[in-house]
This record gives sequence, structure tokens and C-alpha cells, in this order.
Amino acid sequence: MKLALAQINTKLGDVDANLEKHLNLIGDAVAHGSDLILFPELSLTGYTLQDLTPSVSHRPTTKDPIFAPLLEASKEIDMVVGFVDEDARHRFYIADAYLSEGKVLHVHHKVYLPTYGLFDEGRFFAWGDSIRAFDTRFGRVGMLICEDFWHMSPPYLLWLDGADILLLTSASPGRGLNDDDRLTSARWVEHTNQAYASLFTNFVIHSNRVGYEDGLNFWGGSTVYDPNGKLLVKAPYHEEALTFAELDLNQLHRTRARLPLLRDERTALVQRELGRILGGGDAHSGR
Repeated sequence: MKLALAQINTKLGDVDANLEKHLNLIGDAVAHGSDLILFPELSLTGYTLQDLTPSVSHRPTTKDPIFAPLLEASKEIDMVVGFVDEDARHRFYIADAYLSEGKVLHVHHKVYLPTYGLFDEGRFFAWGDSIRAFDTRFGRVGMLICEDFWHMSPPYLLWLDGADILLLTSASPGRGLNDDDRLTSARWVEHTNQAYASLFTNFVIHSNRVGYEDGLNFWGGSTVYDPNGKLLVKAPYHEEALTFAELDLNQLHRTRARLPLLRDERTALVQRELGRILGGGDAHSGR
């Protein structure tokens, strides 16, 4: 599987300009022989939307003027794009769409909306309420958006739901200085991605945006980790880049034969203990 990480800067609220950038990079990825191109969170709209949110929403259908050319392009290459989705009752979601062969295979609505520090997503967006894996021509895949991945439960649920490839998109601002060239936020994200790849013996693929927007600095540094937790490729910090990687999907077989964590996962025990915890059972009684 040949992969392209489209680490881009976006124009806030200018969906047409962002679409043009998407189509140009999709063309480059196709010319390079890529099978899938992964764009960052809210790649079609920009991140700090606030009151612009309703005006930039789109529906992933062939009748939509933004998604029509993307769906046409998906006949040559699979893609993940970030956008604002509006449902039938006019609620707005931070969303990713997986497009393939002219169809929408899956849409994920961001489940965890950060409302701490410099984040205030809950004022403008509705919470997603579903975490589902889905089938692609490369196998079963799961998608998560930024804060979703910083909680253990979403990737764990996708792992149990059959996802062997985890696709993470983010608009992660840079915070904190270190002795090396990595920001504190970048180092934390990279450690987390590597840990998930190792614990779930999955491919973990992350595309993070770059550029400045409303005082925020997005650091890039997109990565791919294999099921051994080995770093396969890393995009540069603080600059736009189209970064290519090749995944040997047979690595899933080799790693899980050596380290059968998935085989030995005790899901019934997890279900029982969650039922006890949520039901208010005595944590110390052993019952």
C-alpha cells in the first residue's frame, strides 16, 4: 500500500482555495503511484472557524460543489479529507470523510471536543457519538480526529472492531520548548502514536497541518508507524510537504504471530468489568 501524507496549510474559511490545493496534491500523489492520500483535520476549511462554521459546511455527496470533484478524483486514489459536516437538523460536526472509487465509504464525526486551554470547540460544534471501523480495499480501517486519539477508548474500540490501520488527522498547535527540535506537544503526540502502534500491533498513520492561524502555530511532523512501533516516515516540522510511505501489509501477520496481543485480549472480561464500574459495583469487593 502506497501512502501520501498531505501536510498542508489552509486558508481560513476559503473552501474553494483549499479545494484547489487538495486537487493539486491529489494529482501529485496519483502521479507518484499512491493508493491513499491523507489530509489533516478540517483541511477544507481551516481550524479556528468559530462564527464562520455554518457558512463553510458541506455534505459529502456528488451534488455538493466541493465534494463532487473530490469524489471524481477518488476514482483514481482513495482519500481522507477534513471538513465541517451539517446534519439534517442543522448541527455542525468536525468530520473526516473517506472517499474511494467515487463513493463515500465512511464519515467520522469528532467525538471528543477539547474545551480546555486554548480550545473551545464545544461552543461551535456538536459531539459525534459513534466510533466504527469500516472496510476498504486495503483492509479494515478506523479514523479518529485529534483529541479522539488522546483518549484510550476510541483506538481500543476500533481495534476490537477489526481496524488494522488507524488513520489520525489533526490540527495540533505547537506548545512547549525542549532541548531538541521538537515542541513538547509534538513529542507527546509522537510517543502516543508509537505506543498505540505497539500496543495494538497496528499501522498508525497521522497527518497534522502546518502554518499560522489566529495566533496558533501548527507544527506538522506527520508520521507513520508500523505494527512493531517502528517509525516508517516522518514529515518535516513547520512546513508544507507531501510525504510518501510504503506499507507492507504482511507486517501485520509477522508481528501478530510473534506478539499475539490481539489473540489474547479478554474482551468479555472488559465488558463485565465495565458493566460493574458503570453500575456502581464495589471496586474492592472482588464481586
